[in-house]
Amino acid sequence: MRKLLLLAFLCSTSFANIQSQTNSQELPTATLEEAGLNSDSIDILLEAVATTPHRDFRGLVVIKDNHLVIEEYYNTFWRNTVHDIRSAGKSVTALLLGIAIKEGLIENLDQNVYDLFSKEKNPTINEDYQKITLRHLLDMSSGLDADTDDPQTVGQAGNWMGLDDWKAYLLNVPLVAQPGQNWVYADIHAVLIGLAIEEAAGMSLRDYAHKKLFGPLGIEQVYWYTNAANQTGAAGNLYITALDFAKLGLLVVNEGKWGDTQLIEASFIKELITHKNFDLSPMADSYGMLWYKSTRTVNGKPLDYLFASGNGGNHLVVVPAENMVIALTSSAYGPGYGQGRSYAITRKILEALE
Repeated sequence: MRKLLLLAFLCSTSFANIQSQTNSQELPTATLEEAGLNSDSIDILLEAVATTPHRDFRGLVVIKDNHLVIEEYYNTFWRNTVHDIRSAGKSVTALLLGIAIKEGLIENLDQNVYDLFSKEKNPTINEDYQKITLRHLLDMSSGLDADTDDPQTVGQAGNWMGLDDWKAYLLNVPLVAQPGQNWVYADIHAVLIGLAIEEAAGMSLRDYAHKKLFGPLGIEQVYWYTNAANQTGAAGNLYITALDFAKLGLLVVNEGKWGDTQLIEASFIKELITHKNFDLSPMADSYGMLWYKSTRTVNGKPLDYLFASGNGGNHLVVVPAENMVIALTSSAYGPGYGQGRSYAITRKILEALE
């Protein structure tokens, strides 16, 4: 029996090593020095991360100039661990919208939500949705009665996420404010975008993502919660590895192109990077296109970046001017320190740029 267990362990270890070697060939590697990062500063940072008293930090991946520069895993987690990135999944939904527009499934960002849904299939859709555009959803400024921090609002996720079919419910949430006036964080915005893509594509957002985004990027090990009615939780519920998380940022750095294939129009990516709306200080300067945007002074110079953010400190940071992506995975759900830790790690990496 012991021999069988040992053989099974060796086989699984060998398979893991082969899989790791195969995955590592997808991106060329570079040393810290070749990437223009101060190795002493990074070494100190990695040691600090490894010795933190909290055992819930999982992974750190840095890609610079299309080369894998840092790939570190902590606290029993490793390269092939899929991880719940929480609300950072909203930013992935924005990328899928870009793909849907390129494919002609959706015309443009100025389409109103009402026109995106068949009245025959969705007879109870609220006519107020004629006033709401995709831009409003991307900026979380729809004016709908939905607020993540207020369970009394009709569209708050706790009122519909447990349903087997949430489409009819979400398409009948009323307006309480003029669209475009205020930023109010709510899951409904990303989920409505997901529902629009699903209606146009004739498949779940999960399956559309596998076919049009994850597949082309070589992302195979991924899970995205999809309900009994085949509707995907486009506001989060996405499990992915830290390395594959970083690949999504690399697609943004490369202006929507992966290899020789233009998955998303460069013009859409440019708007995703530059469009800013609503001051969200101190956590970010602004928000737009389901991504946070910030400018920070680093080593005496202003540096612009955008980032996807999920509860617990799950961040995907894209620094276009440096052709850099930083992916951080963490399971510090609930406590406030997870986000602060990821901000601090990102800051230290940016300060290591030479």
